[in-house]
Amino acid sequence: MDDKHAIPTAGPDFEHLLAQEVVIEAGDAPSTGAQAVAPDHSPRAPQLGVGGRAPTGETPPAAPMLAGADLQREVEQFLYRQAELLDGKHWQAWMDLFDDQGVYWMPVTPQQTEWQGSPSIFAEDKPMMEIRKGRVSHPNAWSQAPDWETSHLVSHVVLESVDAREIVVRSRFHMMELRRDDLRHFGGRYRHTLVRDAGGALRIRLQRVDLFNGQAPFDYVLQIWV
Repeated sequence: MDDKHAIPTAGPDFEHLLAQEVVIEAGDAPSTGAQAVAPDHSPRAPQLGVGGRAPTGETPPAAPMLAGADLQREVEQFLYRQAELLDGKHWQAWMDLFDDQGVYWMPVTPQQTEWQGSPSIFAEDKPMMEIRKGRVSHPNAWSQAPDWETSHLVSHVVLESVDAREIVVRSRFHMMELRRDDLRHFGGRYRHTLVRDAGGALRIRLQRVDLFNGQAPFDYVLQIWV
């Protein structure tokens, strides 16, 4: 999979660069968009070894927070809603789940801890999401010409931390994609940093997507968010 993009700083024709799959290094311009969000999501937690112990040098997953049942259900329903919007191809409504500083990040490997200066499968703030939405929604978008559908399943929703500013959530997902007679499967882990808007609704500040089969060979690259 080679659909790798880094977040531009400012000024260039973003759509032209996106089409060429150009990776732009950050310069001296002020940080905007994804550059203004600290990519502080750690790599996915390792599986425990024999006897419940993590392999040497690695730490086990953080224990879940003992948050109220109402908050747990609210977060779960938010993640389920996000999956439904993707399956229904409601791109704008899905993008509206992100706050103004929101970033969708899919690293190449689970060991990545930042996107600046490193290739990523996705690293998109809201302006970059708008470009992708316009590209896949265009009547002449060849990648969208065949009939295709997706089906997302989200589970194992765990609240890792909760404070007055943000909620950090980890979960697992499986996406099945059908394009004509071709069926593909993608699975892995989500990690969301959620904040509340002025009205109290949950919004995504940072969504990290770790594909466990991200290095597998595919006939065509991902065209839309997983």
